[in-house]
Amino acid sequence: MFESLSDRLQSVFQKLGSKGILTEDDVREGMKQVRLALLEADVNYKVVKDFVARVTEQAIGEEVMKSLTPDQQVVKIVNQELINLLGENNVPLQEARPGPTIITLVGLQGTGKTTLAAKLALHLRKKGKRVLMAACDVYRPAAITQLESLGKQLSIPVYSEGTESRPPDIARHAVEQARQELFNVVIVDTAGRLQIDETLMTELDEIDAAIQAAERLLVVDAMTGQEAVRVAETFNQRVNITGLVMTKMDGDARGGAALSVRSVTGVPIKFISTGEKVDGHTLEAFYPDRLASRILGMGDVLSLIEKAEQLYDEEQAKKMEKRLRKGKFDFEDFLNSMHQMRKLGPLQQIIGMIPGLSQFANNEELISEKQLKRVEAIIFSMTPHERRNPDLIKGSRSARIARGSGTTVQDVSALVKQFQQMQRMMKRLADGGKPGKGGKKGRGKGRGGRKPELDQLDPNDIMRMFR
Repeated sequence: MFESLSDRLQSVFQKLGSKGILTEDDVREGMKQVRLALLEADVNYKVVKDFVARVTEQAIGEEVMKSLTPDQQVVKIVNQELINLLGENNVPLQEARPGPTIITLVGLQGTGKTTLAAKLALHLRKKGKRVLMAACDVYRPAAITQLESLGKQLSIPVYSEGTESRPPDIARHAVEQARQELFNVVIVDTAGRLQIDETLMTELDEIDAAIQAAERLLVVDAMTGQEAVRVAETFNQRVNITGLVMTKMDGDARGGAALSVRSVTGVPIKFISTGEKVDGHTLEAFYPDRLASRILGMGDVLSLIEKAEQLYDEEQAKKMEKRLRKGKFDFEDFLNSMHQMRKLGPLQQIIGMIPGLSQFANNEELISEKQLKRVEAIIFSMTPHERRNPDLIKGSRSARIARGSGTTVQDVSALVKQFQQMQRMMKRLADGGKPGKGGKKGRGKGRGGRKPELDQLDPNDIMRMFR
C-alpha cells in the first residue's frame, strides 16, 4: 500500500534536499509535485487542495526558509499534516460497562466483513477477552458456514440460528447468551449488499435497536478508492458509524481512500487489514503517526516491535543467549531464527518498517524472498548432525546437499563459508572481543580492562539480532 505515493514523495524531498537553500519557487514547485502524487494516489480532490494549501503556507514561512535544514523542515510539516489528515491519534475500541461490549460490523458485500470478524475476535482474545461471534448474514448461507469454520479453526464460539430467523432476533439472542455465559465481547457479522439500499439500512437500524452496540464499525475495501469514501459518507449519515476498518490494504499501491475517508467523514479509522489469512498478524490497530511515517519512508519501528513482542518466547531467548555465550550458534539455531523472522511477515514489509532501510524494501537484488527460500532448502537438505557441525560439509556431503536442495555445490559452499564467518564473529563476541591465537590477550572484566561486549547486551537485544 502507498508504494507509488511513497516513492513519489521521497523523490520530491530528495530534489528539495539537493538544492541546499530553498526559495519560495522551489517550495511551490515541490508542492505542485506533491499535489500530483496525491491525486494519482486517488486521494479526494478537495482533501488534496486543502492539504497542499496548509503545507505551502507553513513551508514558505520565514522560520522554515531561514533554517539550516529547510528541506527537513518541509518534510516535518508534511509529516504532521499527514498525521492531522489521518486523525492525529489512535482511537481504541469503546468498552461497554457493564459488558458485554457489542461490536457490529457493517458494509457492502465483498469487503471482507466475515473474515474481519474472525481477525478481530482473535485480536481481542489475545488481549484477554472472551469473544462470541454472531452469524447474522442470513442472505448469504456461505457466510454462516464461513464464520463457523473460522470459529472452529480459532476455537472461538459462534452463535448461529441458520437462515430461518430474522437478523435482529439472532443478534439479540447472541447477546443474551453472552450475558449468561459471561463473554466480554460479541462481534455481530451483518449482511451486505452489492449497493446501498433501503432494505439494508432498515435492517441495520433494527439490529442496532435490538442490541445497542457500543461500536458500529464500517468495513470498507481500500481497493475501491473514492467509492469507499462515498460509501462511508452514506453509511455514516444513516447508521451513525463509530469507526472504520480498511481492508485489503495490501491490494492497491495507491491508497487514496485511507488518506481521504477520515477527513471527509470525520469518522476515525480504527483498524487496517491485509490479506485473507487469519493469523493474528494481518490486522493492525490504526496509528496515524505510524502510517504517515511509512508513507514518507521513515519506517515504523513501533509496529515492528509490537509484532516481535507477540512472538517473543522468553524461555527460547534464554536458551539462545546461553548458546551465544558458548559460541555454539549452528545451522539449527539459524533455521529457528529465520522461522521466527518469517512469522513477522514478508521480508520486504519488515525491512520497510525499519527507519533508514525502507528505500531498500522493494530492491529484489538486495532483499529476496527467493534467496531466503534457497537458503532454507539447503539447510533442510542437511542432516541434523551436519547442521550442528557445519565444518563437516565438504566434498561428497556438499554434492548431496546441492542435489537435495536443487542448488549447486558452489551455492552450498558459499553458504557454509558465510556461516562460518558469522560463527567466528559470534565466538569473538562471546569471548569479549578477544583476538585469536598470536594476538594480544584481551583483559576481562575485573582486571581494569574493557567489559566483554556480550555482557553489555540485554538478552532481548541479542534475540532481536536473529528475529
